Amino acid sequence: MKKNRTVKAPYLFIAPALILLLLFSIIPIFVAFFISFTDMSLAGLADWSKIKFVAFDNYKNIVFDPIFVKSIKNTLFYVVLGVPVVIALSMGLALMINFGKNKIFTVFRMIFYTPAITNVVAVAVVFAYLYNPSFGFLNYLLSLIHIPAVPWLTNPTVAKISLIILGVWRAVGANMLIFLAAIQGIPKELYEAASLDGASKKDQLWYITIPSLRFSTFFVTVTTLIGWLQFFEEPFVMTNGGPLDSTTSVALFIYRNGFQLSKFGYAAAGSFILFAAIIIVTLIQFRLQRKNSESQL
Repeated sequence: MKKNRTVKAPYLFIAPALILLLLFSIIPIFVAFFISFTDMSLAGLADWSKIKFVAFDNYKNIVFDPIFVKSIKNTLFYVVLGVPVVIALSMGLALMINFGKNKIFTVFRMIFYTPAITNVVAVAVVFAYLYNPSFGFLNYLLSLIHIPAVPWLTNPTVAKISLIILGVWRAVGANMLIFLAAIQGIPKELYEAASLDGASKKDQLWYITIPSLRFSTFFVTVTTLIGWLQFFEEPFVMTNGGPLDSTTSVALFIYRNGFQLSKFGYAAAGSFILFAAIIIVTLIQFRLQRKNSESQL
């Protein structure tokens, strides 16, 4: 009897978390998957008899939707530019703070982490004023050195870059702490042995520190990729997808169709295409990481 209690005890401890996961994650996923095969709208919510099964029509229509195709291109633009910059800056800041001798680097840790805990909507509103073409602070600074005003949020390409700048500013702090923790976990004996062998600080950084960060780099890469594929708050608050849908991300497209146009089935189809893309990208990252680990053994 005592043995059975010992076996069941771990399951009782994790039961609340599993129940919450089931109620708020797993079941909604299956419900949304079912909705993606229907024409569900606000009328369907009021009267379920008005919901019609449309099979794969939502998926067929959304694939050929020009705005959805444009949102995919925009999201890829965000990913290709945003992810490498976040990883490089996060690692660079972590190295600077860890190996910096001055006490001011301790203050830098707090300064760079602050954006990660700041409300994204409030920050986006502030940046929208900074980017304002008429009375924005950034264009005011440029005017002081006689540089023409930059259309931060009115030019299609510049608007995407402006949003990336904000996204990078917010993402760097949390990832910096991850790299910093990994750097501080590297055994000091490795550096001492390298110093005795005559290795310079640059050699120690290149052959000890950076290779030792491969697992944290993998983690940051996966989470950052997922975050940029779900890029939503910044374009929603600052540009609402404009100008001319040039900043519309896939997540914003899904929100717009689901909560503004009440096309729940259509939006659910888009969400599952995004879900499939995230799963594929994550699996590719795991496969590459496994190959790298096997090659180094």
